[in-house]
Amino acid sequence: MSGEHNHSHTGNANAKRLTIALCLTGSFLIAEVVGGIMTGSLALLSDAAHMLTDVMALVIALFAIKIGSRPADMRRTYGYRRFEILAAALNAAVLFLVAFYIMYEAWQRFQNPPPIATTGMLIIAVIGLVVNLISMRVLQGDGDSLNMKAAYMEVFSDMIGSLGVIIAALIIKFTGWWQVDPILAVLIGLWVLPRTWKLLSESLNILLEGVPTGLEMQKLLDDLQLIPGVTGVHDLHVWSVTSGQHSLTAHLMVETYPSDSVLLMKAREVAKAHGIEHTNFQIEIESCMPGDNACALQGAAPHRHEH
Repeated sequence: MSGEHNHSHTGNANAKRLTIALCLTGSFLIAEVVGGIMTGSLALLSDAAHMLTDVMALVIALFAIKIGSRPADMRRTYGYRRFEILAAALNAAVLFLVAFYIMYEAWQRFQNPPPIATTGMLIIAVIGLVVNLISMRVLQGDGDSLNMKAAYMEVFSDMIGSLGVIIAALIIKFTGWWQVDPILAVLIGLWVLPRTWKLLSESLNILLEGVPTGLEMQKLLDDLQLIPGVTGVHDLHVWSVTSGQHSLTAHLMVETYPSDSVLLMKAREVAKAHGIEHTNFQIEIESCMPGDNACALQGAAPHRHEH
């Protein structure tokens, strides 16, 4: 129950931070669209399109937390926490599209350079940079949540975009070298892509129930086999329900069934040392053969759930 309470408390804190960032980003989006139209700056309108994806990402992330906070039921015994991972994967996919759009837009500008009102572009970009920096500060905190990482990455990439617009505006204003605008756009896109790929791969790994990132499966297996009384381990599975919430199931082979719970306690300690809190161990007598009724009766008791 305490784990549920902590998760709920963290979810509420994340929701509050997302709401603040959404208000900041949404307000500036409107200002940037108006500014882009008034100055005739395609760069600002392009950045506004990127900002729109930020707003969408924050809305999705906030919605994911609201859905993920629902309690488990008879249809979904793990609850809805994995919805946060779906949101992170969706946000990563949107980031990919934005990065490719930036590079496509850069190519278009090389072909047909647009007139740029650098002063208005610079003022609005500076405001955008400040808004993004505040939003990033607000979203910092929960390093385990991929959903929050996705939202942070969206705002972070837009902050880099605002910085690029400022640099481009200054260079164009003082040198007239307009080509710097699409060049910086390509660099921003190339900078965003590898970080987006990492976020997407982490999300897909959880959705595919892969081994949690950073966990050494062979070391975990070796540590379980070193427990006194354990002669072998099989059917070892480790996966994540959502960010930072890992689960484990395993069958522990023994020569004789232990008379106390020390073996299970040690197995749980090994799992906890590897960052796994939710465990389910089944003890099996090594001498038992499949179909042996006596062993089936003897093996019914050893199944033990540890949490």
